[in-house]
Amino acid sequence: MGILAGAASLFAAKPATSVNSVEPPFWWVGMANDTLQIMVNGPQIADADFSIDYPGVKLDKQVALDSKNYKFLYLTIAPDTHPGSLKVNYTLNGKKSSFPYELKARDRAASEYKGFDAGDVLYLLMPDRFAKGLDDKEISMKGLDYPIGANRENPNARHGGDMRGIRNHLDYIDSLGVTAIWVCPVLENDMPGGSYHGYATTDYYNIDPRFGSNKEWNALIEEAHAKGLKVVMDMIFNHSGSNHPWMKDAPSRDWYNNPDGDMMTNYRLTTVHDPYVSDYDLEHTVDAWFVPGMPDLNQRNPHLMKYLTQNSIWWIESSKIDGIRMDTYPYADMKGMASWAEDVLREYPGFNIVGECWYANEAGSAFWQSGNKLNPVDTHLPSVMDFFYILNGRKAFSDDTTPWGGLNAIYDHLSNDFLFPNPQKILTFLDNHDTDRFLAEMPDSLGRWKQAQAFLLTSRGIPQIYYGTELLMNGSKEGSDGYIRLDMPGGFPGDKVNAFTREGRTDIQNEAWDFLSKVLNWRRGEAREVMAKGSLKHFMPQNGLYVYRRKLGDKEVTVMMNGRDVPLTVTMERTLEILPYGTKLHNILTDSDVTISEEMTFAPREVMILQNW
Repeated sequence: MGILAGAASLFAAKPATSVNSVEPPFWWVGMANDTLQIMVNGPQIADADFSIDYPGVKLDKQVALDSKNYKFLYLTIAPDTHPGSLKVNYTLNGKKSSFPYELKARDRAASEYKGFDAGDVLYLLMPDRFAKGLDDKEISMKGLDYPIGANRENPNARHGGDMRGIRNHLDYIDSLGVTAIWVCPVLENDMPGGSYHGYATTDYYNIDPRFGSNKEWNALIEEAHAKGLKVVMDMIFNHSGSNHPWMKDAPSRDWYNNPDGDMMTNYRLTTVHDPYVSDYDLEHTVDAWFVPGMPDLNQRNPHLMKYLTQNSIWWIESSKIDGIRMDTYPYADMKGMASWAEDVLREYPGFNIVGECWYANEAGSAFWQSGNKLNPVDTHLPSVMDFFYILNGRKAFSDDTTPWGGLNAIYDHLSNDFLFPNPQKILTFLDNHDTDRFLAEMPDSLGRWKQAQAFLLTSRGIPQIYYGTELLMNGSKEGSDGYIRLDMPGGFPGDKVNAFTREGRTDIQNEAWDFLSKVLNWRRGEAREVMAKGSLKHFMPQNGLYVYRRKLGDKEVTVMMNGRDVPLTVTMERTLEILPYGTKLHNILTDSDVTISEEMTFAPREVMILQNW
């Protein structure tokens, strides 16, 4: 359904016929920001004169822009306003009418909203490709311009996964040992071709009916929380889908940048911080469309920015999400998005937001993190994504670790953490829905893979695992993105293999699953605080051995990796400052003790995770 019909369906009572939709569909009293914008849509509604008579609520201004079919009402809600249903009165063409608007009571204090942090591990999944739980009879696509169903033979079509499918497999996700789920976009994508990935929003207040409903989304979060799992919601404010109703009738001429769509982005994010940048190049980064089906929203428009900010707050307050991952962050207007992040975090001080800042270098990513003094704008963005491992991780963990190669690339990367105001709030990952899988093909052995996963889960930052990693899912996007977004085996009716069960996995898949599960469950249990807050010290792997330590109080976790494909015998003199000879540590991977001696031998690609308690 479109945004107009979708939002209207949420009214407590049916609005007058001259009003098609009201957004947000309801709000709350007692918010930190006492200003509420209500966007009213309807034929010639811009000519209407509005009034509100409700204790504690004042209609400050009515704003009409270029389209006659929109009116923006700005209300001030006093701190002591009681919840209830207020009546919005208006007169249009001499006729008086009204519609109800609900102000709800908040069900918890703002301090109770806690975001994800370095103590968490995010499990990224794409709803369309994870599992199907809804019966086809439960899915109504009435009102969609493109009521496109599932076609699993086409890697770039919808495959039919939904939120019920995720709910049905929460025990599986929980047993793996992760602590949070990052769900790719779930809002309506009523687009030609179906837009299975979700990054072309056509309704900001309703879940895509093929994934379920707002009620189904809330149920997923409630059930995840009951199992101790957080939920991170994927949002996209740089662009909408080209079939959004705004493209047919935008509230103002500057609602979109380049509304004719004759300018596509250059994908060169360096222009945003380049001190010598030309206006032409910068414009082709931030004001151009992302792809032909994703028109560029203008975050410099204050009415649009208020709409988007309230949308984020609405989803946090109504569904209790635990974090936001904001797509294509640097492509949007920096100041507009800074105000958005500031407003969200003012409302929820303990919340977390991670921005997708896709750079091939550390400086570009660090530029966007809140508090970076090299950026003249405080972005207020707590977390940024570390794309180094996607671009270099496969080679770093596969190459022979010579004095300059292999794991030295990891060491050198971490040595640049001085650029980040808060390295512990960097989101780290080896692959995701936009990149080649970490594994190019199914491996014969897991030495390198285990080292990469162990590093991801024990180094600094907030780790993210892409769904299917535990099953050694592999491949590249050379054919299309669909080949890195394959279905979870067993998640769909008729699947011949069910990899959600031990019996449905191969021996090497079970070896991988067991390894990840052991490290993840250890990490979210006794080692959680060390991983969340512990300091990091590491030693150059010039001799082929990479050693680093996480330390918090009297608890220490030391990781050792042989970065070579042959046995490695080394003297341990270089690590004496943290590992005196005779130190006894417990290897959580083998459940055995290890004593540090003057000379030690490591098996090819061996990894040890050692704790001192």
